Amino acid sequence: MFELKVSESNFLSHIFLKELVEDQGLQSFTLVKDSLFSEQALHGGVSCEQEAEVLDDNSEYHKVLIFCEGLFLQQLQLVCSALQDYFKATSFDVVKVEGVAGFAICAKVHLLKTEGLKEKIEHVANQFSIELCWFDQVPTLSEPGLLLMDMDSTVIAVECIDEIASLAGVGEEVSAVTARAMKGELDFAQSLRTRVACLKGADEAILQQVRDALPLMAGVANLVNLLKKQQWKVAIASGGFTYFADYLKRRLELDAAVANGLDIVEGKLTGELSGRIIDAEVKAETLRTLAQKWGVAMSQTIAMGDGANDLVMMNAAALGVGLHAKPVVREKADIAIRRGGLDVLLWVLAAK
Repeated sequence: MFELKVSESNFLSHIFLKELVEDQGLQSFTLVKDSLFSEQALHGGVSCEQEAEVLDDNSEYHKVLIFCEGLFLQQLQLVCSALQDYFKATSFDVVKVEGVAGFAICAKVHLLKTEGLKEKIEHVANQFSIELCWFDQVPTLSEPGLLLMDMDSTVIAVECIDEIASLAGVGEEVSAVTARAMKGELDFAQSLRTRVACLKGADEAILQQVRDALPLMAGVANLVNLLKKQQWKVAIASGGFTYFADYLKRRLELDAAVANGLDIVEGKLTGELSGRIIDAEVKAETLRTLAQKWGVAMSQTIAMGDGANDLVMMNAAALGVGLHAKPVVREKADIAIRRGGLDVLLWVLAAK
């Protein structure tokens, strides 16, 4: 049998913990101050008899956030077992954010070793179709902060230049340039200029057609709305184009948007760019400039993106988030969101 010790401090937390324990068949957990404790240690976790020691010693904790749609307790067991050589789990807390559907489980852990840990987390996350975020200190949701996001394949679920090229009948030419860039034959600025040159003569109406059909990434509108309620600033820094970034700024009520200008004369694209090219270094510079402008401490900054061009700004921020990112980006980011919507980031910020 198990025991439920319910406090009045976080009633919702106990509702979800109770569901995990009662409805999903594991009968060996106790609720203590909004946390799950195992009567018999769960793959290195603490027992109820160790409760006082766990609650008093928070000095060396790291956190592992575990979530997926329809999370069930057996998955929690399997994850703990798979990571037992790297972490010693001590307690499991429910993380619930008003306005974000579902919940996450935050495991407080002591690190046993770090060599190969990121690779192991990636493997376990994919093996069990679950999200795993390992972190220590992250920006605080309840204090003002700054989120700077890439646009293409981050805020929106497409690459705008590919959409333009397809409608303009030059999709293959642009794809060939992209392939050369991926091989390292062209740097970002060269690749961008070469791809834009392929668009020479395209009608401006194509841009409007692409803009009107832009698919937002899941959770982005909710994330922006909830962050702004917490007095956060939210902005875009994109290697894409102002035509779309400025539109998204208005649509999502963002605080700023920085991107590349497309030169248009008499309703036709000239195949040239106007103004400064927004490359990786400029993105990082934008993060620092906006933080200073709005009086946001760098410890309260987050940068989110999916590609290698986002890594410099992610490294400059207190928290770098890989969103449905390329493998190299997931490897180097502080945390990765592999499948979920953007608003699940709020669980990371709310985890205590």
